[in-house]
Amino acid sequence: MADDARWYVVHTYSGYENKVASNLEKMVENRQMHDLIHEIRVPTETVTEIKDNKRREVERKIFPGYVLVKMVLTDDSWYVVRNIRGCTGFVGPSSKPIPLTDEEVARLGVEQNNVELSYDVGDSVHIIDGPLDGFTGTVEEIDVEKNRVRVMVSMFGRDTPVELELNQAEPAE
Repeated sequence: MADDARWYVVHTYSGYENKVASNLEKMVENRQMHDLIHEIRVPTETVTEIKDNKRREVERKIFPGYVLVKMVLTDDSWYVVRNIRGCTGFVGPSSKPIPLTDEEVARLGVEQNNVELSYDVGDSVHIIDGPLDGFTGTVEEIDVEKNRVRVMVSMFGRDTPVELELNQAEPAE
């Protein structure tokens, strides 16, 4: 059933996001519904505020009034989520739950995909996709969070830095 689980957006009263998430987690625990409701998230970001010449790190909700739930949609799971205190319903036409697409999940950064790289800084790599397909270069920098790699490619007798996605390069033999 884990393959059937999708991310859904639940609308809540403003300011009740954490309460709805904790109540839903308790309900899942009490009813032994781990196989239907997998994850509950309140997307937040850390922001630096400067007030009265003092810097503070503040955690803000990215989507106030919304909670993300990864679940297998059945009548039971729908009923449990819909009847949590502070929840006003699912996002979708006439409160009919519509799952997020894979692109939306990736853009929101809800799920972290662990990337296994077979190359490192200083290694020689072949570019296997994009306009420089077939070129070979040396890895200068890897940024896993942004899914980017900087490769120095020799073009016209000059080393040129090129930004690629991690999956556009593979180790040279």
